[in-house]
Formats: sequence, structure tokens, C-alpha cells
Amino acid sequence: MQKVLVTGGAGYVGARLVPRLIENGYYVRVLDLMIYGEDVFDGVKDKNKLEIVKGDIRNKELVTKSCVGIDAVIHLACISNDPSFELNPSLGREINLDAFRPLVEAAKSAGAKRFIYASSSSVYGIKEKANVVETDSLEPLTDYSRFKADCETILAEYQSSDFTTVTIRPATVCGYSPRQRLDVIVNILTNHAYNKKVIKVLGGGQLRPNLHIEDMVDLYLLMLREAKEKIAGKIYNAGYHNHSVTDIAKMVKNVIGDDVKIETAATDDNRSYHISSEKIAKELGFKAKRSIEDAVKDLRTAFEQGKLPNSMEDKRYFNIKTMLESNLK
Repeated sequence: MQKVLVTGGAGYVGARLVPRLIENGYYVRVLDLMIYGEDVFDGVKDKNKLEIVKGDIRNKELVTKSCVGIDAVIHLACISNDPSFELNPSLGREINLDAFRPLVEAAKSAGAKRFIYASSSSVYGIKEKANVVETDSLEPLTDYSRFKADCETILAEYQSSDFTTVTIRPATVCGYSPRQRLDVIVNILTNHAYNKKVIKVLGGGQLRPNLHIEDMVDLYLLMLREAKEKIAGKIYNAGYHNHSVTDIAKMVKNVIGDDVKIETAATDDNRSYHISSEKIAKELGFKAKRSIEDAVKDLRTAFEQGKLPNSMEDKRYFNIKTMLESNLK
């Protein structure tokens, strides 16, 4: 695996993944609309190993060209999270579902040997059991998670001896990235704690599995290196620990400072997710190394160094605000 196509490579995870791929000797082609800014790769040291294709994953001709000469695809591109998706459901379907099969077919036809798909742990819906495993039924609650599940089914059709497919169902990613998101739970709480000294917790008892962004990157690198016999056609959960929102708030407070207040209010959103990551640990030896506190510390450092200016207002940190302004159709 020498040449990797990363769709959505200029996004939150991609902005950390792409530099790491290059540092590990890979040539990387990024296919991305670049609506969150074109400076996310300014820190990449070896620009000769980076190719940026600015364009839409719904453009079949562009997708076909982007797959030429590629050994592996890491598919990150999507309309992320339910609120962003619900802004324009038809757009969400076109990007998250309709564009998927043509991409997989283009990759396979071009001779790619591996396809790594970023699904979501939200495909399980709400479960009562303590640890949700990969064989549990999928009960997606929204179109966003439903289409993630649909794409898993589509990808399974293309698994073959010369085309290795693998699906990751990650927990919510947290921590610092050059293309920062401040609209996911750990990052939201840290932003408010550092800049407002107040954390507002809605409910609090809901469980929210999280995963440090560097652990997520480590996992994609592992998926490129692992022998195909070990991962072919497999699906893996990937998370750290399942903490309640209240516990996460306390962790944030402990890192940011005792002067941070935690305010709790009632909520109608009692969705609670709790996934087991035992399968990937047992089969591949992968265990998350970094804690939620580590993610909070990284964000605190970024705030201290001025890397996240105007973090409460700037649209680039919030998917839904950027989508509204970009008028993507």
C-alpha cells in the first residue's frame, strides 16, 4: 500500500490523518470540496507526496480519475452528524449514500487493493445492553446513521480475494485538529470551559463513547498495514471508554480548572450509546492509548497557543454553520 486516496481528507480527521500517512511514507491524494479552508495542510513537510483534488464526490468522472493509480481508499467524505444532515436531507443522501457505490466500483475497477470505510457507532441506535458488539442488530434512528448502515451492506458486496474491504464503526472523535470541529461533545465542553468558564450539561446520564483523534489515525494506519487475511470483510467498533456526559464534563473541569462551573438542565435527547471495542483488541491488538483528558489537554494547548481564534463564533469550527454559508447543493 503505497498510494492512498483519502476522500474528505481535508476534514476533521483527515487533517490529522494525511500528514501522518505522509510521515509514514505514503503518497496521498485527497479528494475534498475544501469548504472548511485550504490551509489545513500548511504543516505538511513533504508536499511532494501530497496531491489535492478539489472537487465533489458526486462527480463520477472526477472520482474515476481520482482512483487511478491508487492502492487503497480511506473513505471519510460525508455530511457529518445529524444536525448538518437534516439541513438538506436530499444533499445528505446524494453524498452519504448515492455517491458510495460509484466510488467503490471506481476504486475496484482502477485496481485498488483495499477499501477502508468510516461508518459510525450510531448505526446501532439505542441499546439497553451494557456493551454493544458488532454482531448486534443495527437500529439506526436517523437518515445519517441509516445511510451509514446501508453503505456497510453495499461495501460487503465488493469484498473479494483481490479487493479487501473493512468497515470501522468509530465512537465520537475528540481532540485537536488543524481543521477543528467544536460541535462534538468533548470539544464543545472544552471550548465552553476554557472560554466561558461554564459547562452546560443537558441531561447528563447519557453515555457517550469517544475516541481520541490520534487513536483514530493510528487505526487507519493499522488498517493499511494489516494482512488482508486478518481484516477482509470485517467490521470493527473503535472507541475508548463509555463515559456519561456528566463524567465527561467533570473530566473537562479537572483539566481546565476549578473555576469552571458545571450547570445541568433537563433534555428531551436521552440517546445513550455504549459500544464494546473488545473484538478489535482481540483480533488486531488495537487498544486506544489516549484518554478524554488527553484530548482536552491538547485542545487547551491549542487555545493557549492561539490556534483556535474566535472559537465561539467562527463558522469554520461548526459544520452546520459552514454548510449554511457555503450554500452547498
